[in-house]
Amino acid sequence: MTTAKDLKIPAFQDRKTIKLATLRSQNPGSKPSEFIIFNQISDHMATKSTVKLRSSDNEVFEVEKQVMIQSGTIRNMIEDDAADGEIPLQISSRNLAKVVEWCKCMQHRDRNNNNDNNNKEEEEGQEWDKKFDAEVSEDKDLHFGLLLAANYLEIPALLDRLCQLAADIVKGKTPEEIRRTFNIKKDFTPEEEKAVMDEHGWAFHG
Repeated sequence: MTTAKDLKIPAFQDRKTIKLATLRSQNPGSKPSEFIIFNQISDHMATKSTVKLRSSDNEVFEVEKQVMIQSGTIRNMIEDDAADGEIPLQISSRNLAKVVEWCKCMQHRDRNNNNDNNNKEEEEGQEWDKKFDAEVSEDKDLHFGLLLAANYLEIPALLDRLCQLAADIVKGKTPEEIRRTFNIKKDFTPEEEKAVMDEHGWAFHG
């Protein structure tokens, strides 16, 4: 049986199951595979190519599905036919806009990996990465919000990048400097802090 996989049609666009016996009985003069192909292409044409994401502050983002399937959460909803309306997300519009921007950039790179202008694309990608890293590193609220969003949306590549940025920020800093950087309240008493330093001092002095 010819399937969507054989035709290289994405799985989320093949939502109908067709029995060969039914096809043969309704169209005895044609090959079953032809009707499966027709049905799947029809589904593909009828399926919306975009998905609407509603932020926690009620801003709606309409984005190509091919962009947002980088998110495991959104991809599962698309494959389960649960993305026809707006998808409400517990993510602010500011953070969601940055997530969408990142996903678009990554999809653009994947699409242009084999271009003749690959070197130029790579240079532009590196420049975009630098700007993204700088913006996120300098804005702790944005950084933390994106970490939560990447985890919630199940975007491993973005989550890994944000975690690496956090690691780079705290590298070489003392506990007190880390507290100031991330506005972490010091809730240990002097006695408790001394006990921690005595027991785990190696972790703070490398």
